[in-house]
Amino acid sequence: MNDTEPSQVRTSLGRNLTHGMLDALGRAIVTGHYDGRRFPTEADLTTQHGVSRSVTREAVKMLTAKGLLSARPRQGTIVQPTSAWNLFDTDVLRWLLERKFTLPLLRSFNELRLAIEPMAAQLAAAHATPAGKATIAAGYARMEEAERGDEDALEADIAFHVAILRAGDNMFFAQFEELVSTALRTSIRFTNRFKGRSASLPAHKAVLEAIEAGDEHLAGAAVRQIIEDVMVLIRQAESAGAAADRANALDI
Repeated sequence: MNDTEPSQVRTSLGRNLTHGMLDALGRAIVTGHYDGRRFPTEADLTTQHGVSRSVTREAVKMLTAKGLLSARPRQGTIVQPTSAWNLFDTDVLRWLLERKFTLPLLRSFNELRLAIEPMAAQLAAAHATPAGKATIAAGYARMEEAERGDEDALEADIAFHVAILRAGDNMFFAQFEELVSTALRTSIRFTNRFKGRSASLPAHKAVLEAIEAGDEHLAGAAVRQIIEDVMVLIRQAESAGAAADRANALDI
């Protein structure tokens, strides 16, 4: 027999409906469904999704807090430009992954990685506890297993880099975990498709060994080199795309 009170069931159901609607609308906004189109009114959304006004209102409020929507007098609710979105929000990051892939987005992700991860590696080299270093080593071991086909290469690479963020004894760097994970998912898929290879084990081993040795300078430089290698591929892809555009223009 279910001992859950009816009020608890209603609360849980309402929360699930709200988050379901939040996810559907957020994904639609970020992936461009409403580009050049009017965002529906509260009444329209309620009818389209078959939910109550309160569920609709709460979902819109949450999307507004994430910077995706804004309400203006006599204009109603409108979709905000990308520059207004909270790009550090985990939901927004997740929806960004579902957008059509673009090199500018990939470049932006990796430029931010360059600003974060080398310093995170230096902090890990300076402050990582034995347990923190062991977690980084475990991430690298997973990458070795992935090379043999016994582990997921993407998840292993992410585990390695996230372990470095956590090991530096800095709560602010640890908060970048979702951002770095999202950037890595995008970067690794790109490099695998563009170059036909996964992450370089020697390059990651150099980071691990520098952190284990407490060499801050070498740890930061080793991580920077990994990201710079991705930036080189991005620049090559952008050059190839520009050349193709010029060739197509000459054919017109």
